[in-house]
Amino acid sequence: MTLRPALLLLAALPLAAACSPQTITDNVTDRAARSVVVPVLQNYMTAPQAEIAADCVLSSAAPAEKRALARDVGVQAGSLTVQNVTNIVRRPATGDCMRARGVTLGGA
Repeated sequence: MTLRPALLLLAALPLAAACSPQTITDNVTDRAARSVVVPVLQNYMTAPQAEIAADCVLSSAAPAEKRALARDVGVQAGSLTVQNVTNIVRRPATGDCMRARGVTLGGA
């Protein structure tokens, strides 16, 4: 019987780690950045492809880049934000991710 509480505690550890303040902050930043990236990408591809491509952009973006993108949440992306997204899209890893997921520029 004393083993059961220990097992429950061990099972709860991953859940506690998933709820750390840093994890929560990172998730909020990622969501905010995504809400900025998708409309930028929709200027160059269809909406469904922009959703998929946003995953690739965010997976290739450094934490500082995600924070910079997230700062534009709630406003129309300016030229600097568009340029930042474009720079991330041009990275080989981003292009590989987009091609692997069937995303093409221009929505073709």
